[in-house]
Amino acid sequence: MKRVKDMIIIGKKRIGKDYPVFIIAEAGVNHNGSLQIALKLVDAAAKAGADAIKFQTFKAEQVATPESKMASYQKKNIGKQESQLEMLKKLELKEDFYAPIIKRCHEKNIIFLSTPHGGFESVDFLKSLNVPAFKFGSGDINNFPVLEYAAKFNKPMIIGAGMASMKEAACAIAAIQKAGNKKIIVLHSTSNYPTFPFEVNLRAMQTMMKELGVLVGYSDHTLGIQIPIMAATLGASIIEKHFTLDRKMSGPDHKASLEPKELRAMVKAIRDVEIIMGSHVKQPVASEKKHKLLARKSIVAAGNIKKGVKIKENMLAIKRPGKGTEPRFWNKIIGKKTKKNLKKDQFIVWRDLI
Repeated sequence: MKRVKDMIIIGKKRIGKDYPVFIIAEAGVNHNGSLQIALKLVDAAAKAGADAIKFQTFKAEQVATPESKMASYQKKNIGKQESQLEMLKKLELKEDFYAPIIKRCHEKNIIFLSTPHGGFESVDFLKSLNVPAFKFGSGDINNFPVLEYAAKFNKPMIIGAGMASMKEAACAIAAIQKAGNKKIIVLHSTSNYPTFPFEVNLRAMQTMMKELGVLVGYSDHTLGIQIPIMAATLGASIIEKHFTLDRKMSGPDHKASLEPKELRAMVKAIRDVEIIMGSHVKQPVASEKKHKLLARKSIVAAGNIKKGVKIKENMLAIKRPGKGTEPRFWNKIIGKKTKKNLKKDQFIVWRDLI
């Protein structure tokens, strides 16, 4: 097993296997080009209890050529066919939106993140906004020029690993590390919207944890909240989940997104998971201690036993409460002699034996 960096800080949040799950509410392009919708998304993510909200930063011409076709799920979700370029132009987050969105994030005490989807220029723009981390989508896991460029700013790097093999994920990590950045978190993901349960393969996330030598999380595209809760239970350091104000809105990602109440339920369930998982130490909890003597048993006299008698097995019984000698000493008591008369159900204690 490779050595894993124990903890990475994003904003004021500590991320690692011994820290709370870092929950990213993925707004993505679900703002539909509207500042008001973007601000409402910030409010909803903060109210749900997410640690961060993430958008996407790009100009359409930086992402796709006119020949780039829409994905099948995009055509299905939008209900028409056009080029990616045409679709993306309507989903840009305008530069003058960033200041009010970041201001709202500060007011709501939620971390602002955005994916530099437009490459070098987007990285520079987000750096100028002093974002606390860079999150790259799965489509950029082999985009070494941009990954290496962003790595040099020494901010935490969150990398989506959808559509990638273990070898490709390892190569991306190596490229970032070679550029001098060790603050890496890789997210297991399946790049299908929505992802079907049989495509999730959470065991692969566990393998990534063992083999990649970095923190590992999960970016979810399934319907509902069951899978991200399971991922949190299995040790994901980060959970990322798309959300929208209304799944009926027009756009490529709304239909595979949670609505605000569902996002809130997911966050609560993950926080419950953290409580339930507890610590790595096996010991009685406080509430058990008062039940311990009542529930456990002791070795007692099965009937009256006279002084000086050599104890045989049929002279003993095991009954509650657990105030006396523990049953694990049964064989050591057999063959001992009594120092005094013992009554039925009296505890057998060492001071009364020879």
